[in-house]
Amino acid sequence: MLESLPQSIWNELHAAQSKAAKKKTRLRVEVNGESYKIERMTSTGFALGLEDAPKLRGLVDIYDGGHHVSQCLIVAAAEEGDHMVYEFKRNTAASDGAPLDFERIKDAPIALLGR
Repeated sequence: MLESLPQSIWNELHAAQSKAAKKKTRLRVEVNGESYKIERMTSTGFALGLEDAPKLRGLVDIYDGGHHVSQCLIVAAAEEGDHMVYEFKRNTAASDGAPLDFERIKDAPIALLGR
């Protein structure tokens, strides 16, 4: 059905869908105190709208609302239509605590008491 629409109406529909997707996303990237909304996220990178997209490079933080999701090293950017696409070199999930250097055992005793 969309194939039979005139090109001008199809362009308006595409613009409206892009605008709606941009409004409902909560993902954002922060670098040097600046924040930018992520319009598309994949396993290999993310895309920002071309009108706000700076030439990012290096270490960035990704947030979902106020929750820190990951810290990433981005290395490449390319324009794809009306998006600027950035690729991950490293994407490390953020955690609240320090990493453990031992394995936690579910049924392990809390403490051992001597005689």
